[in-house]
Amino acid sequence: MWYKRDEAQRRFTIFFSSTTLAAAFGGLLASGIAKMNGIRDYSGWRWIFILEGILTCVLAIAAYFLIVDFPEEARWLTDEERDFIQARLKQDQGDTLINQSINMTSALHFLKDFKAFLGAIMYFAIIIPAYGFAYFSPTIIKSYGYGPISTQLHSVPPVAAAFVSSLTVAYLSDKFRHRFLFVLIPICVAIAGVGILLTVHHNFHAEYAALFLVAMGTYSAMPVIICWYIMNLFGHVERSVGTAWMIGFGNIGGIIATFSFIAADAPYYHKGYSIVIGGLSLSAFTAVLYLVASWSHNQSLKRGNSEVQVEGKDTKDPEHLYLL
Repeated sequence: MWYKRDEAQRRFTIFFSSTTLAAAFGGLLASGIAKMNGIRDYSGWRWIFILEGILTCVLAIAAYFLIVDFPEEARWLTDEERDFIQARLKQDQGDTLINQSINMTSALHFLKDFKAFLGAIMYFAIIIPAYGFAYFSPTIIKSYGYGPISTQLHSVPPVAAAFVSSLTVAYLSDKFRHRFLFVLIPICVAIAGVGILLTVHHNFHAEYAALFLVAMGTYSAMPVIICWYIMNLFGHVERSVGTAWMIGFGNIGGIIATFSFIAADAPYYHKGYSIVIGGLSLSAFTAVLYLVASWSHNQSLKRGNSEVQVEGKDTKDPEHLYLL
């Protein structure tokens, strides 16, 4: 609850792109740490868990004390700075309703809105190619005849390109205060890449270029989907429940991704690529439905005959228009 909606996408993308960079360099880091095998009688894989786990825990503890939930709770802000932040947020998003508590009633009431399921399905469907690429791109690259080190090295460029493209898409999305096309176009790019992988064989350059398209399209669309849905929610209760619901439900897609690329389907992985195309298509279709629902919501508010539901209470807020 710190940023206006047209400032949020870049920040969401930077946060979620950390997973993209982890996918790119995690394997290389793990390979380096694994060379500590035998030190203090610990296996290499134990050192990977120890060192990366310690770093994660230290940062998590520090974040608890350093990251403040709301401007109203930030002691390091002056009264003037706090009032300025609150005023600009209220102009963009309405009242944040920070005094309202989260309980089972508010959570169940949130799920009465069908748009909650559209947002969750959008994310669920895009997770399938995202996790599929993260899990199995090294396996796919290895099928081209590379050894372990060369496979890791060739896995980095597609993800590095995805990092750059996702930041570019985020900047443009904020600049134009628009989300839908910045979901749909990257998904189409990813579908084109998977289509090449599905149909083109024995042409390394074309297939490797297709991996770039899949990574750039998928990892550019995913943070836009999350930001689009979550930042359209009203008040901290909806955003808290909505974030947990979207991420929790959506990550089920990772289970499907895990069983999409099996060794028996190598080297062409027709079933895996088909499942990925299905996930991308479902995400695009659900995005269209969410666009229509958001446009209808805005039209109703403009006509003054709709009410925003907040924890079972009718709260008219004509300024709470959804970003499209």
